[in-house]
Amino acid sequence: MKATGTSITSTPELVRERGPVSLLMELTKARLTLLVVLTTVVGFYLGSPSAVDPVLLTHTLAGTALLAAGAAVLNQLLEREFDARMRRTAGRPIPSGRITPTAALLVGSALSLLGLVWLLFRVNPLTALLGVATWTSYVAVYTPLKRVTVLNTLVGAVPGALPPLMGWSAATDSISAPGWSLFGVLFFWQLPHFMAIAWLYREEYHRAGFRMLSGEDPDGARTAASAVRNTLALLGVSLFPFSFGLVGHWYLVGSVLLGAAFLAFAIQFARTLSPVAARRLFFASIVYLPLLLGLLVLDKQTRRLTSQRSDDSRSLASVPGTGAQLPFRSGTID
Repeated sequence: MKATGTSITSTPELVRERGPVSLLMELTKARLTLLVVLTTVVGFYLGSPSAVDPVLLTHTLAGTALLAAGAAVLNQLLEREFDARMRRTAGRPIPSGRITPTAALLVGSALSLLGLVWLLFRVNPLTALLGVATWTSYVAVYTPLKRVTVLNTLVGAVPGALPPLMGWSAATDSISAPGWSLFGVLFFWQLPHFMAIAWLYREEYHRAGFRMLSGEDPDGARTAASAVRNTLALLGVSLFPFSFGLVGHWYLVGSVLLGAAFLAFAIQFARTLSPVAARRLFFASIVYLPLLLGLLVLDKQTRRLTSQRSDDSRSLASVPGTGAQLPFRSGTID
């Protein structure tokens, strides 16, 4: 899934002035790759049973970033002819002629292979397998499906939702319900996020040959319903980390408030279907995700510190001469 709806308007002169670093960042979709890395960090932190293993985390992020960057390059390679038809994507490295398709194929393949090998040998086979699933569903399934069916958006949400599960599996060497709840949050978040983008650029997508719901929905009723339905689903799914005991009541309250606010923007978009409402929904999605992920991390950290202080108090109370041994109630402290 694309992570931004910012329009790109490039002239050949401006394109030629961009340096190699800028070229590499565009080719690997740096912002999208950064989002992948950040969600992987969250999954890894939440999955870590105690202190985070910095070495394992570093290897996890390195392999994931390389794999994501490689997939982004190959995605642009496969879509180069279609990107050239859209104003917002015509300035990308391949359609603008700043890098040849052959060079992009070599770069994308090398990055993908290196990332996969890194995850396999420096993290664990399960995370590498999830990486293969992410790469395959994005490059080999979602990318060509965009020209076949409007259901491509649902399919594209799968690779976008797998990185936090990869972080979880890297930390735990397993896949469990709390990890899947993180997958669910990212999956449903992408749908209203992309509906806003697709509505703003529906004519460009249609001219380029991409089959988006917004391009086959003249009155916008189906697009509006999708945005509201999936934002409401997101509100419900965002409660699963609490239900599974991953986080506590502070997160519960915050997730409900954030979800309600996000839903309000989706409803406003559905009512008006105006460009202003679509942009507001898009920016609401950009604000919502880091705040929700931040709540997950902060609540988990608070619970971890509280549990540590409780353990320290138990140890102190059991030392002779430090005072009467007080009874302590066992169990999780919120």
